[in-house]
Amino acid sequence: MFGVEPICKALQIAPSTYYAAKDRPLSARALRDLVMTQILLVLWVENRKVYGAHKLWKSALRAGHVIGRDQVARLMREANLRGTTRSRRVFTTIADRGGLRAPDLVKRKFVADRPDVLWVTDLTYVPTRAGMAYVCFIVDVFSRRIVGWTAAAHMRTKWFLMLWTWPRKSRGVKRFLDPITHSDAGSQGNSRRCGSRTA
Repeated sequence: MFGVEPICKALQIAPSTYYAAKDRPLSARALRDLVMTQILLVLWVENRKVYGAHKLWKSALRAGHVIGRDQVARLMREANLRGTTRSRRVFTTIADRGGLRAPDLVKRKFVADRPDVLWVTDLTYVPTRAGMAYVCFIVDVFSRRIVGWTAAAHMRTKWFLMLWTWPRKSRGVKRFLDPITHSDAGSQGNSRRCGSRTA
């Protein structure tokens, strides 16, 4: 649309640099990448399109090709080849757009001038050999200290409510000030039973 010379002038490079790069033959690495991509594609199809980078790398070595595992992973990314996985993706936060949500009392300002005024909580998951382990924790905004955590093999609300027993015991009932607790839009934090405890 604008021509080579005006674009090169704006980018402050010589037009000859552009033409040299355009006419330059492929490097040895680029040529090898083209060849290896075709080999990997054949091996991937032969193995029912289920192999990931590690298995495809092993398959290429068995077939007599000298190639590194990272190179296989890079070529698979560039060719948009993906292996299948047994584990399915886990979502810990499934927001209900139409559901009622606790008000944001902190207005996205996560600052506290003393301990036990503002806590933040989140839920995450850790894949293990026995299945998913769900971990939930509370962090004191002032000290950045984890004041409570719990783990389970499920994400039920009663497990989420157990999270409040530890800070109450460990920090002492007498000095417990019932701080504002901020969570995300997940179903556990927005359940009716948690409504009086989170914001």
